[in-house]
Amino acid sequence: MQKIARIISKYFGVIIIVFMILGFVTPGAFKWVTSKLFGQPVINILLGIIMFGMGMTLSLNDFKIVLKRPLDVLKGTAAQFIIMPVLALFLSKLFGLEEALMVGVVLVGTCPGGTASNVISYMAGGDVALSVAMTTVSTLLAPILTPTLTYLLIKQTVSFSPVSMFMSIIQVVLLPITVGLIVKAVIKEKADVVESYMPAVSTISIACIVGGVIGANAAKILSSLGLIVLVVILHNACGYALGFLVGKLTGMDRKKSITLAVEVGMQNSGLAASLAASQFAAMPLAAVPAALFSAWHNISGAVFAWVAKSLEKETSHAQ
Repeated sequence: MQKIARIISKYFGVIIIVFMILGFVTPGAFKWVTSKLFGQPVINILLGIIMFGMGMTLSLNDFKIVLKRPLDVLKGTAAQFIIMPVLALFLSKLFGLEEALMVGVVLVGTCPGGTASNVISYMAGGDVALSVAMTTVSTLLAPILTPTLTYLLIKQTVSFSPVSMFMSIIQVVLLPITVGLIVKAVIKEKADVVESYMPAVSTISIACIVGGVIGANAAKILSSLGLIVLVVILHNACGYALGFLVGKLTGMDRKKSITLAVEVGMQNSGLAASLAASQFAAMPLAAVPAALFSAWHNISGAVFAWVAKSLEKETSHAQ
């Protein structure tokens, strides 16, 4: 079983893309994702599983980094919650996206960093400890910052309850993370065994969310696929570029700047999809940018990591 789990974790990007394609080809297979279970949206339950996995992987050292390197973490968190939300609104306006898609892009922008960023930071030769710390802090701040920023950016276009969004994030993000931390502390020695399976479980969970959102909106997505895909790609790419630039301009070395680029460019698109489904249920298309972003940033992240490592080798050889 552990071998299968490792294979799933290794090819997480490929699996998500496959599920996205399946969403288009066999949308009926993913109807359960957009339904409810025990009165809760299945998307929220799947996201809760992902966040539980994050809680299981956190350690005391991850929190110590925040205290040891507060300025680095502050730079990353500030860049995360300024660059991506502003880019989201700018690109939505620039390309004249319809209301629902604009809401979806903004949600992607206002959500915290994605857990996959830690893997990509490692592959790119970044500062993994800093990456984990940034992801953790941005996730813990999400209940306050995500509703606030979303409200400020779309209040003139769409009405929603920031308080309701706050409660939703507490429910699907902070509560599962807390449970994960508690379970890890209780089972102690056995935690490593459970933890080894969580990346694979999280991969399947996010893949199902992507397949469900795509399947529920397949026809509408195809009618405006080119435009929204372009916006998603630009949002992600500009996040990488501006994140790296901020790192350099604020005195970070190359390793830290790469980490900042990845943290800013990669978002918790699963949370964005969950919030779109729960807070903007009348706009099913609002979840589409998150699903597309989830598939795309895994592809671009791998490419970014390859380019970063290649440039690092060229630089070391030149020296």
